[in-house]
Amino acid sequence: MTTPVISIIIPHLNQPDFLARCLASLDPQISSLGNTEVLVVDNGSAKLPTQTTSPFSWVRLVQEKTPGPGPARNHGIAVSSAPLLAFIDADCLSHPDWLSTILTEFLHNPATLIVGGDVRIALGNPAKPTALEAYESVFAYRQKEYIEKVGFSGTGNLAMRRSAYDAVGPFAGILVAEDRDWGRRAQKQGLHIKYLSNMIVYHPARKSFDELCRKWDRHVSHDYQELPKGAFGKLKWVGLAAAIVFSSILDVRKVLASQRINTFRERRLASWILFRIRLYRASRMAAQLSKADHLSKNWNRS
Repeated sequence: MTTPVISIIIPHLNQPDFLARCLASLDPQISSLGNTEVLVVDNGSAKLPTQTTSPFSWVRLVQEKTPGPGPARNHGIAVSSAPLLAFIDADCLSHPDWLSTILTEFLHNPATLIVGGDVRIALGNPAKPTALEAYESVFAYRQKEYIEKVGFSGTGNLAMRRSAYDAVGPFAGILVAEDRDWGRRAQKQGLHIKYLSNMIVYHPARKSFDELCRKWDRHVSHDYQELPKGAFGKLKWVGLAAAIVFSSILDVRKVLASQRINTFRERRLASWILFRIRLYRASRMAAQLSKADHLSKNWNRS
């Protein structure tokens, strides 16, 4: 059997409908390019997505019981065999050129070790985005900024040579932001993540404000755990919470300048969600100071 050129790893948890759409978006690319290995790593779903994956003969379904997308990705890597690794989330759709863009970059640029691409919002009705779609089109997945200024890529649109993964080590579990943690460790190893604007996936917006709040519950918990201990850390946390509130005023400029939304209606809706979620984040940061538990422990688990 020929060793595949690239292994695509997709963590999955209780999202069979999204997974079906993700696999369907990959199907023509894999049929055209061939020599590709795809592993769906189920992370403890109530029901294995066997019926979802079975129509796609090129999918291998495996299981990882340790909660978290990081452990799921690690298991997928462990049972994969290609020298190149690509990651996409089960609820994402790949652009028709996603896979060829990744392969072309690694083929023509031997010095490239890690790449991350653009993440755009998949609009339910492009003619009339919802408030959450408008907001997340501007703020949800700022991959270029994450990669070039902060030094990490979201793991929903990431690819690397296996040698880079071996050098940096596995993704962390659910008690930290595993994408940011892995990116920082890559930086310490002197490994650069390259941003590819035409490496595109589409992610659905949150369907409710409550769902958006749950996302920030996890991030607040992750950030709190990285604070210095003692009074200085708490004082810094209070300052960050205040800055979050005032930053919403400044970030209205990003809404007005964004090329990812178009109409006055969309900019008004995005601004409204911006103010609401920044106030919510500040309130959760304040509450975290008096709580010993960590919200991230409840990641996607009842």
